[in-house]
Amino acid sequence: MYSAQTQFETAKHWRGVHLMMGIPTSLLAAVAGTTALVESTGRIAAGILALVSAGISAVMTTVNAPLRMSHATGCANAYLEVQTAARQARTVDLPVLPVDEARLVLAELTARRDEQNRAADPPGRRAYRRAQANIGRGGQTYAVDHDRPAAGRSVPTERPGAAESSYG
Repeated sequence: MYSAQTQFETAKHWRGVHLMMGIPTSLLAAVAGTTALVESTGRIAAGILALVSAGISAVMTTVNAPLRMSHATGCANAYLEVQTAARQARTVDLPVLPVDEARLVLAELTARRDEQNRAADPPGRRAYRRAQANIGRGGQTYAVDHDRPAAGRSVPTERPGAAESSYG
């Protein structure tokens, strides 16, 4: 739960970085072009604006925020898949499985989680704190996690407002 939410927060961070750098870059390039075309005495200002715009563009290319955002979102969704599989195994299969089969299911879930841990970039401290706050407010909370039904008697349902955990 925490890993998924932290990755969603990381994706939001990279989306913000991309916007915070992309918008000024575009504006500076437009102003530089306009200045160069309108004023014959504005060559130096246009050149400086163009250089600043090119510098920010170079940083944007190096940082590659859109790719990082996409990767964090994919990792978050993969963590949610593991979480859902674990919830289903716990509420549907576990009560009726023999111990040996239950251990196999647990080993498979652990392997999936470990694989995802290897694939995910480490989150920043800010993303972790924001994820904790969202979870503390009830994001990523499901009714089934609080009221464990008997096997086969009810289908797990999401608690209203649980969609706060999604990217956006």
